Amino acid sequence: MGASPFGDFGFSFPWASVVQLLGLQSKYLLIIMRILGLDYGEKRIGVAVCDELGMTARGVATIARKYWKKDIEQIAGLIREYNVEKIVIGYPVRLDGTEGIQCEKVNMFVDALEEGVPVPVEKWNEALSTKEAEGLLIEANMNRRKRRGVVDKLAAAIILQDYLDHMRNK
Repeated sequence: MGASPFGDFGFSFPWASVVQLLGLQSKYLLIIMRILGLDYGEKRIGVAVCDELGMTARGVATIARKYWKKDIEQIAGLIREYNVEKIVIGYPVRLDGTEGIQCEKVNMFVDALEEGVPVPVEKWNEALSTKEAEGLLIEANMNRRKRRGVVDKLAAAIILQDYLDHMRNK
């Protein structure tokens, strides 16, 4: 269903065409872009995507890490599948604001990712997103085995939603 700030029409509404047809000024334009959110981890990469209006994020996949080339090929496939125009990847800055070893690992992956995909990649402070996701799943009484299968894509959705909320309130 096409989510709309003006109500639910029960079908996907072509907002980009309406904006172009009406010739609205840029200050009235909605951001109409699909963004992929990534939570890069040692063993898995959580993947989320937002709706076309950039309002809500949802987890869509968990990639079992193998090696960078294979991981990037899978991400490129998701970019094509969801018609993504940008990637936001969680950047694990320490609570005191400094960058540690995990940031170095993400930086190296981002360098490889930027060479392997046709869209820009932006790092975003993930602010304990995996811990938040774990807490939500524990609160929902999900057992450890089931949590392992969804925690990464939920963390990616939390990262992406934080980014979307920040951009909307900018």
